[in-house]
Formats: sequence, C-alpha cells, structure tokens
Amino acid sequence: MRSNFKNEVQTFGRSLLLPIAVLAPVGMIMGVSSALGQSYMIEKFPMLGNEFFTILFQSLREIASVVFANIPLLFAMGVAYGMSKKEKGIAVFASVIAYLTLLISMKVSLQLTGTLNTETPSLVGQGVVLGVHTLKIEALGGIIAGLVAALTTDRFYRLQLPLAFAFFSGKKSVAIISIALMIPIGLGIPFVWNLFTTAMISLSSVFMAEGFGSGLYWTLNRLLIPFGLHHVFSSAMRFTEAGGIYVIDGVTYTGILPAMNQILFELGPDHPAWEQYMPTLSSYLAPGQMLTTLFRIPAIGLAMYHTAFAKNKTIAKGLILTVVLTAFLGNVTEPLEFSFLFIAPKLFAVYALLCGLLTIPMYYLDISMGYIRGTIFDFGIFGLMYENTQWLNLVLLGLVNFVVFYFVFRYAIVRFNIATPGREKDVGDNTLLINKEYDKIADIVVEALGGKNNIKRVENCVTRLRIDVKDQKIIDVKRFKEAGSSGTFIPSSNHVHVVFGPHVEFVRNAVDDNLTAGA
Repeated sequence: MRSNFKNEVQTFGRSLLLPIAVLAPVGMIMGVSSALGQSYMIEKFPMLGNEFFTILFQSLREIASVVFANIPLLFAMGVAYGMSKKEKGIAVFASVIAYLTLLISMKVSLQLTGTLNTETPSLVGQGVVLGVHTLKIEALGGIIAGLVAALTTDRFYRLQLPLAFAFFSGKKSVAIISIALMIPIGLGIPFVWNLFTTAMISLSSVFMAEGFGSGLYWTLNRLLIPFGLHHVFSSAMRFTEAGGIYVIDGVTYTGILPAMNQILFELGPDHPAWEQYMPTLSSYLAPGQMLTTLFRIPAIGLAMYHTAFAKNKTIAKGLILTVVLTAFLGNVTEPLEFSFLFIAPKLFAVYALLCGLLTIPMYYLDISMGYIRGTIFDFGIFGLMYENTQWLNLVLLGLVNFVVFYFVFRYAIVRFNIATPGREKDVGDNTLLINKEYDKIADIVVEALGGKNNIKRVENCVTRLRIDVKDQKIIDVKRFKEAGSSGTFIPSSNHVHVVFGPHVEFVRNAVDDNLTAGA
C-alpha cells in the first residue's frame, strides 16, 4: 500500500513537468519581449523604440501572456495526462470540461451564500477567470480538475450502460461523470477555502521567513529531487498562498511568480515594488537556481575531474563537461547530482544543506533578478540588461559558493573514496549517447531490464526513464552504464529510474519502438 502511494505521488510530480516545460520557454519569450519593450531599455538602446520592434515586442508579449493567464488550465491538462493510465486523450478532454465546471460551480456557491464580490474581488481572492467571476484558486483548481478527470477516465472509460443509454457508455461517459463530480466539489470549495488559505499562509510564514526562508526552501527542493517531488513543492511556492500574497498598486497577487511577473515585466526597476519585493522573490526563482547551475555544479564537476584516476580522466572529462554544460545552459542538474546521489547519499544530504545555507546571503545582498530557469541566458537578459539587479553581488556570492563546493566535494571524494565519474572500476561509456545511437541504447536497456516480458510500463521525466517491471530481481543495473546512463535509482519495489539527462526522451522513444517491434 505504501509503495503504491509513493508511486502515485511520484507520478503526480511528473505530471507537473508538462505545464512547467511549457511555461519556461514561453516565460522566456514574455520576459525578453517585455524587458526590451520597457521605456528604460529604450532609453539605453534607442533602436528598440523603432516601430517594428515596438509592434514585435508587444505582439510577442500578448501571445505569451495568454499562456500565463491560463496556468490553471495547463495544469488541469498536464495532470490529467500524467496521472491517467488509460485513454490519456479522453482524460485531457475531460479535464478541460471539469475545470470549466469547477469555475461556474464556485461562482454559484458564492452567489448562493451572498459572498460574490464585484467591487473589490482581489481582496477576497475572487476575479474573472475565462469569463467567469469566481474564486481564484489558481493552479490548485487545475490540479483538482486534472486529478478528477484522470481518476474518472481510468475508472469509467469502459462503462457499460443499459441499451437505452448505450450512446453515453464508455469513453463518452467520462466527461459527463467528470461534470457530475465537479459540481459538488465546486460548490463546497468556497466553504473550505478560508481554512485552506490560512493553512497555506502559515506554511508561507516558514518558507517565506525573512532571511533564512529561502535557505529552507532550497534545501528541501534539493532533497526532494530523488523522489521527483521538487516540482510539486516549487509549483506550490510559485502559484499558491505558500509563496506569499502580495498587494501591488492595490492588486493582490498570489504566489511568487505572478508577483514577479507584474514587477519584472510591467512595472520595472524604478517602481517602489522593485525594491520592496524583488530581493525576496528573486531568491526563490532564477537567481537562487543560478547559484547551483552557474557555480555549484561547475565546482562539483571540477572537483570530480581533479579527483578522477589519471587513466580515466579522458573519458571522465567528456562526461563531466556534458553534465556541467547541461546545467549551465539548460538548468538540468540531475545528471550530475545523480552521479553521486546513489553512491554517497550522505554527501548528497550535505550538498542539499549547503545549497540552502549558501543561498541565505542572497537576501541581504539585495539581488533582484528574474526569471525561472536560472541559466546563463537568464543571467545575461535579466541580470546584465536590467537596472538595479545587483548582478555583481550574485557573481561574488557565486564565487564563494564555487570555492566551498569545490573543496567540500574534493575532500569528500578523496577521503571516503567515492566512486564519482573517473574513479569507478568500470567507467560508464557515453559514446552511444554522444553518437545518438538510441536504437542500440534501447537494446541494452531492454535487456538490462530483463527483456520485454519483464517490462510493464515505461515513462520519462526531464532526465530519467521511469520503468515499472514485473520482477526487480532480474534487473542488471551494471548494464545501464553501457548505454550511457549516469545513474540508476530503485525508489520502490519493481520501479526503477535510469538517468540519461537531456537525451532521455529520445531514449524513451527508442525503447518504445523496441518493445513494439514484432508485436
């Protein structure tokens, strides 16, 4: 029972990756277009005031803003797709209908109780969503709708009704039942919302505590990575009351990201809200992550290279450089983290603790930068091109982080003889990954998993294959290294994670082709 629950929670965490993956590049487009269209940017670069650029930036900003204005709907579809085990397309369709039903049901509840506020809706958490004046429960509403749709799909997609109602049987019943289930949920949510809001605000007081709150956040964020739950935690902080409630120019913003978007893209560095809120918001978003992607990961990689055995340095260099650049350019840190997580879990705990402790000074350095991912591109656009960002303080703090992480990891690797890349007796070969020979990788993976008959289900997240098998005992973990894997993790019985970094989706496709070949 506990194992099944853990698997479901991990699946839920993975389901959040789809909308998050959409938000990141779209957010970058919105960020760049909004930043370059700001008046103070035009003053610095007059060519940006050209009519062509003005129209271009405005158009891109409006297009991108549609995505951010409908974040709950994205979460509804993403959760439905990720959580449903059967008929995922029907689940996604039902999630949209379920979300619309939720919105109107909450409005009806507010009307019946006389609490619908059309004068100052933002002060009581209300507003217009998809044309409906309702309770704005943000991403949580989408998550609820997605879960209901997924569960309904798996339970009723083969429902058989009496002949007179046969037309509504099977897949057609899913959306209808989802509507029926969402009505009482929507009617009831306003009654419990005040209690929920109070609880989330209480949680916010811990992780949003002045000074050390961001340190607690980043420590827990790293510790949740092995379980794939860091996305759940981050989403809660970004889109719900857990991340705080901010009143800016009389408008209430719930969560870190909506407040950041308003200040960063609409108000700019000269607005009082920049100085008031940006140092706090920044420490939970890209600048906090930049300390890891731009400084900590390269420091750990350098420590691994310097401690690699001389005969293995050439092979280790290619692997380490790849995973470091993956983090530096793409904010994918798991390949390197997984290279020591499973062989030295205590070191990973120290790593998570240091990530939190060495983020705390950021708050006191008034670093005020966006955006989400924390790559070198974020630093260039939202650090160097904006005013009042204190980017130099981030670099200085990052250098301190680099030195600390380098010497801690170098000492630990040598002192405890940790088999990091280049120090293993059997060094993994990533030649197949470099050459993109995914079909050969798939052959090895399937064989290592015990053959086609032992594989029940294959999925992937950003960096890992996630496989359900019938018999865990016949898995040959060592063979995954031949395929270029940087780590293997078995979080629960008959469930295995195999890390391939940014190649994982192509590996997954090749594995799927392998499993269906000859079927």
